[in-house]
Amino acid sequence: MVLSERKGVARSVRTVVDVQELTPVGDLLRVNLIGTQLGVALRVAAVAGLTLGLLPALFALFPDLGGIDVLGLRLPWLLLGVLVYPFLLGLGWWHTRSAEKVEQNFADHVQD
Repeated sequence: MVLSERKGVARSVRTVVDVQELTPVGDLLRVNLIGTQLGVALRVAAVAGLTLGLLPALFALFPDLGGIDVLGLRLPWLLLGVLVYPFLLGLGWWHTRSAEKVEQNFADHVQD
């Protein structure tokens, strides 16, 4: 006699079917995915908003910073006119990478 013998048949997980057929479990999984993606988007938006919003405030509070020359350009022009584009490109890359990671975790969870 084996003590660890199973008495019943294991129930298969139907998560893919649940998501496709709009069951309550599938709805909960979709809502969780959307909420996680919203969290990623809000974090990226917060970083962009704080960084880009605080730079003009910083230059208004400390006007001496506006007189600093870097590579022949004034610091405000360099930061807000030139370096903002690589910054936004990096934010876009971070957002895409994070969103893909969330979707991959969702797909792995659904397929298990």
